[in-house]
Amino acid sequence: MRLASLLVSLAVPLAALAQAFPSRTITIVVPYSPGSTSDLLPRAIAPHLSQSLGVPVVVENRPGAGGNIGAALVAKGEASGHTVLMAPSAVLATNQWLYKDPGYDPQKDLTPVIDAATTPNLWVAHPSVPAKTIAEVIALAKAKPGSLSFASGGAGTTSHLCGELLNSMAHVELLHVPYKGPAPALQDVLAGRVPLMCDNFSNVISHVRNGRLRAIALSGTQRIAQAPDVPTVSESGLPGFEISVWYGFAVPAAAPKPVVQKLNREIAAALQQPAVSARLQSLGLTIVADTAEEFARFVAAESDKMRRLVQASGARVE
Repeated sequence: MRLASLLVSLAVPLAALAQAFPSRTITIVVPYSPGSTSDLLPRAIAPHLSQSLGVPVVVENRPGAGGNIGAALVAKGEASGHTVLMAPSAVLATNQWLYKDPGYDPQKDLTPVIDAATTPNLWVAHPSVPAKTIAEVIALAKAKPGSLSFASGGAGTTSHLCGELLNSMAHVELLHVPYKGPAPALQDVLAGRVPLMCDNFSNVISHVRNGRLRAIALSGTQRIAQAPDVPTVSESGLPGFEISVWYGFAVPAAAPKPVVQKLNREIAAALQQPAVSARLQSLGLTIVADTAEEFARFVAAESDKMRRLVQASGARVE
């Protein structure tokens, strides 16, 4: 009876904690510039979260260092759950292997809350580039080693590693041009200042549809319904080429479990709102909305995968 009473006494404060949360404004920190999917996704669900949670939910951009600045801000901040990190794959699974000191340890300093959505990357080219397939891109790169460049949203992002993976697998020397976020990188590709980019599908597909960019190949394992005519890199001559982007949310490691669970439920519900779901799917995003426990296991597996990819590519950021 004593044990049962003790368990009940412990459960009551935890339940009360979940009910009391949130007590003030929730800030979702986006570690990239405005305009990217990392920014679009939290802004799409913020109004729904505000309504369901009963407090304002605001989105704050803190770009820089491939997402490390914003991630460290949340990881080292207060852990009540009122500050949430939009945590794409680079932040939770990749940067720790690329940077000598990213400023935070995702495995120790952050708790995964939910994997919101995933999307493959898409190799795109400015229309002036005389290449329509990945084989033709490789041929151009081999013809003039080091002269063909690709933009990325920053060192360590999947758009960076996508290029490094192509360099490694195709034995070419594409020149990496990093930016402080995918939005400014994309602007220079649209302007023709940088010829290529391998950014996530949802960031670039609208520009492909309006003819401002040319789709070359997808980096996922299979074609997708939103662009059925676009082949994968793997089927275009480089079997096994795979790199994609997923968009999760995380909180400081010390955040109470009931708060993590509540955030998971509320974000999952917001993602299933018809308008939000339709908007994200139109961009090529596949909604995941898993449990916090499932996401934690997925992050661990992805982290190990990206460790091996970074080591194989030789990519490193000081």
